[in-house]
Amino acid sequence: MAIRVVRLGSPRAPDEGVRIGTVRRPPRGVPKAEWASRDLYDVWLPNVAPSEALLKVGRAADDERGWRTFAARYRSEMKRPEPSRVLDLLAALSHHANFSVGCYCVDEQRCHRSVLRQLLLERGAALA
Repeated sequence: MAIRVVRLGSPRAPDEGVRIGTVRRPPRGVPKAEWASRDLYDVWLPNVAPSEALLKVGRAADDERGWRTFAARYRSEMKRPEPSRVLDLLAALSHHANFSVGCYCVDEQRCHRSVLRQLLLERGAALA
């Protein structure tokens, strides 16, 4: 059992399980009934996505310093009670079920999901 960290819209891996979209907004122009069939996600969980304000910072982070600022602020947002509890839940569930979490970004290294991966590992999650 484990969590996969994926790019939303990519083909699903065998035994991937439920795909969770950890994004602030649902995909534009895609009806909710088609989210899963288009390999986007089965469940939308914006609770662990960066805030709208932080997304603007992330889009402007075109150098290493900007990226580090974004990552530090995202970590800070995830320390708030609600997102922290959700991360704890995901980490615990990773030992009992296969599922995936993801975002639309092409480059995981410049996406909140790279930080999300680390936050889950720090909580003892099993990652694929």
